[in-house]
Amino acid sequence: MNAYSKQDQLIKRISTGINGLDGIIEGGFPNKSITLVSGPPGSGKSIFSFQFLYEGIIKNEKGLFLTLDKKVEGLLIQSKKLGFNFKSAIEDKLVKFRFLNINKKLIYESMINEILSGEFKRIVLDSITPLSEMPIYGNYNENNKLDISAFNSEDYPPNTNLPIRRLHLQYIINALESTESTSVVTSELPMGSSLFSRDGISEFLADGVIILSFDPTMNRRKMSVMKMRNTKHTLKPHDIEIKEGGIFFI
Repeated sequence: MNAYSKQDQLIKRISTGINGLDGIIEGGFPNKSITLVSGPPGSGKSIFSFQFLYEGIIKNEKGLFLTLDKKVEGLLIQSKKLGFNFKSAIEDKLVKFRFLNINKKLIYESMINEILSGEFKRIVLDSITPLSEMPIYGNYNENNKLDISAFNSEDYPPNTNLPIRRLHLQYIINALESTESTSVVTSELPMGSSLFSRDGISEFLADGVIILSFDPTMNRRKMSVMKMRNTKHTLKPHDIEIKEGGIFFI
């Protein structure tokens, strides 16, 4: 047995809740990994997130769903129509949904507090795109440079030259990496884009990248695993369908 095989046996896998997907990534996401799920509007990113979180409920694993695009009430209605009734799990404190207002200056503090507020096994951030595009709030010093005090740490010294967008994304990824959770973050992806996320950076920071796409002319949906660290997988697109119960491989 080679070194890779021995190492792979030691990696704990977290089921995605999508049987066909688990089958092509050696049983699920690597434990404590962060996977980016990108796609155009209507491709199934939120449904993927519901399915991932609901699988955790079945396994009695605590989950957290952070949303920046949609109010919680709307998400719960949408998920229930697909067969994912989170109500009892919310009442039992097995899963938590939280809307984060992108217009609030303390959004990072709110996000970190939620992430660290419980021993979550699964975390969803839907979507990362608004965070990557928001401004950094701060004051300008005497040299007319922005004082990014919100990011001052050993990772982000005041004289950092990192682009603001990468600062935002790295801050988010670092927060998720500081937990014991396996995470899914979603990103908008314009139709026909050659990138794997709208920001063009998230795919380099995440441990895994999954692309959801569709062809309206052929009435066909597809899922492709473009990256998954410590995992043997194919790059071949797989046909999928969305119906009650979520995403299914055809």
